[in-house]
Amino acid sequence: MIIPTADRLKAVSEYYFSSKLRELAHLKAQGHDIINLGIGSPDLPPPAVLMEELDLWAKKATSHGYQSYTGLPGFREAISAWIKEVYRVEFDPGSEILPLMGSKEGIMHISMAFLNPKDKVLVPDPGYPTYAAVSGLVQAEVLTYYLDGSNHWTIDMDHLKSLPLDEVKLMWLNYPNMPTGVKGSAQQFRELVQLAGQYEFLIVNDNPYSLLFRDAKQSIFQIEGSGKVCLELNSMSKSHNMAGWRLGWVTGNKDYILSILKVKSNMDSGMFLPIQKAAIKALSLEKQWFASLCDRYEERRKIAFEILETLNCEFDPKQEGMFAWGKAPSGIDNVEHWVDELIHGASVFITPGFIFGSKGKDYIRLSLCSEEEVLQKALSRIKKYLQV
Repeated sequence: MIIPTADRLKAVSEYYFSSKLRELAHLKAQGHDIINLGIGSPDLPPPAVLMEELDLWAKKATSHGYQSYTGLPGFREAISAWIKEVYRVEFDPGSEILPLMGSKEGIMHISMAFLNPKDKVLVPDPGYPTYAAVSGLVQAEVLTYYLDGSNHWTIDMDHLKSLPLDEVKLMWLNYPNMPTGVKGSAQQFRELVQLAGQYEFLIVNDNPYSLLFRDAKQSIFQIEGSGKVCLELNSMSKSHNMAGWRLGWVTGNKDYILSILKVKSNMDSGMFLPIQKAAIKALSLEKQWFASLCDRYEERRKIAFEILETLNCEFDPKQEGMFAWGKAPSGIDNVEHWVDELIHGASVFITPGFIFGSKGKDYIRLSLCSEEEVLQKALSRIKKYLQV
């Protein structure tokens, strides 16, 4: 006898990378050396001083008990100071900041706090698959809004306004954008905040990539009126090379934060104290450290662009961040099958864009989270496979 699962699982499937990594592991076990340019997991370490801080506090006998659901006061204060420095926006560390075990956790917590079954949720296409997956798990109804490649991957506002916005409860926004590598438009942020106020829905900007862009840093809270209708997620995974540490936070109106806390406090028992202490240290890193990180990704991006050129892909040379996004050649009818051909023919895995939505079906995404030597090796393999 098999006990039936909950109906909510019918709305989701196994995460693409979960099944694909299992497939790649099987090939590796058979002796195939596959270069994985798919996953955006930073390969570079955080600064050594953070490991020293972690080790220092982990050795203390008093560090291993349960911690507050809202995080250490010093951690929230460090987040507040960091936000003020980076975005020129101020938040009360006591009531408007909630630390999270990564912003992915926050997507679930926010959805559970604000969405009832059949509530409508705006999800970007292309966009992070977790927005739609979590909406499905809480049995909300996904309304897809399009990012327009012909308009530098900003939102197709005409299409957005054609949707039943008066029925929408929540909108997921992600700028700087993954997977396209473009920053947001302040003008479009203003339009969105105005629409959210007019139709009374909540905007959540998922903002973990801004430190990987060189120019002025963007926050939805830089827009007048955003405090009433917005939340913002941030994370140390990409910006500080701390993906496995599971460190993030959500900021916003204190009543919204309290609502999220009601969910969070029933799902974990606080964050490990030494990790919070190391995070405090990380939030005081000098700007030069982040500039050096951007430099490193820039060098890798040059090789990734060579790979895209070799594959005859179209791409925007101005894109930034930790990925390279390119359009497959016109002769490729099925990008997913093409990617599989590259796995078996060139022993290189690249992410097919369809996993980010229908607007990404003709695209691929390369992760820059591999050493330059590995990227060069992938380029050589692809050239050999294509005989160019």
